[in-house]
Amino acid sequence: MFDTIWRAVAIGIGATVFMDIWAIILNKAIGQPLPNWGMVGRWVRHLPEKVFHDDIGKAAPYAHEKALGWAFHYLVGILYGVILVVLAGAGWLAAPTFLPAFILGIVTVGAGWFLLAPGMGAGWAASKLPNPTKVRALNLVAHTVFALGMFSTALLIR
Repeated sequence: MFDTIWRAVAIGIGATVFMDIWAIILNKAIGQPLPNWGMVGRWVRHLPEKVFHDDIGKAAPYAHEKALGWAFHYLVGILYGVILVVLAGAGWLAAPTFLPAFILGIVTVGAGWFLLAPGMGAGWAASKLPNPTKVRALNLVAHTVFALGMFSTALLIR
């Protein structure tokens, strides 16, 4: 059981690293801005008082918001790795397949579209941003990369 938990945690971390590398590739290749984990940290810091903001940039800053944002990013990735192993079963760890990781990766886009984006003031599924269709497409691709990271990490540690 302990081994299964640690492997699930490793899958979440590996997948999150994949997603971060993808963000760097997009930044270098096409100038796509890197995620602002500081603003995510600010949002997390204000969660006890308020979930949905008109503009998280106008909320009171927090001295360690960037560190909190990065920690939250990786904790969510770990949570998704654990969820994958729970849903797919421990047997999946011995013979990983892509489909369960892909399904979970796409489902997790919903957390960004219906909690994080409106929470930070970007609207449902980034509807208040200048180019919501582009943002949504990039979200779907990033979460597919996350799914590839879960699958690849599972293969690596099986």
